[in-house]
Amino acid sequence: METLWMEHYCHPDCEPLKNIMRLPEKEAFDLAEKMAAAHPQTTAFYRFADFAVYYPRRMKTDALLHQQFRALGGKPGTEHPLSFVLGSSGYLHEWFGEGKVIRLPVESVPEDIISFTLGDSMSTLARRGEMTMLTLSMLKKQMACHPEGAVGWLRDMQLQYHYIEVQVWGDVVLPREET
Repeated sequence: METLWMEHYCHPDCEPLKNIMRLPEKEAFDLAEKMAAAHPQTTAFYRFADFAVYYPRRMKTDALLHQQFRALGGKPGTEHPLSFVLGSSGYLHEWFGEGKVIRLPVESVPEDIISFTLGDSMSTLARRGEMTMLTLSMLKKQMACHPEGAVGWLRDMQLQYHYIEVQVWGDVVLPREET
């Protein structure tokens, strides 16, 4: 199977591989207010402009992701994952102000702390009331069944979902390319 890559997008004024939801609630609200005020035209911070709505929705989504991942045999090391996209996404790169991109091989992450959702987990949950989560082995099986392998599977899923979200459930030292 081809090497699978994932990318993490980060606004130029942010530190990569962080998650605001891991902060204590007051710190999260203070940071969201600061970032929304400093970047009113940046898509990535629109959600922070109404953090009182975003925060509980993100907490609920992360709790459901965590629960679903554990049910699939995952061993999350944190309640709130780091977010990546499988392959790449020009849409998300632009969404984050064309800032930093961390690119790393999926295989560099231990299988028991990585999961995948078809599309954006929070948007999918809000629209459908559910989301599809895959473990790495489930993902590879689906890709192997596609007539064009991983490349064809990912292309077809991106047409339907825009991108495949990757959740990394822990802080591990990862080999990476940063641009």
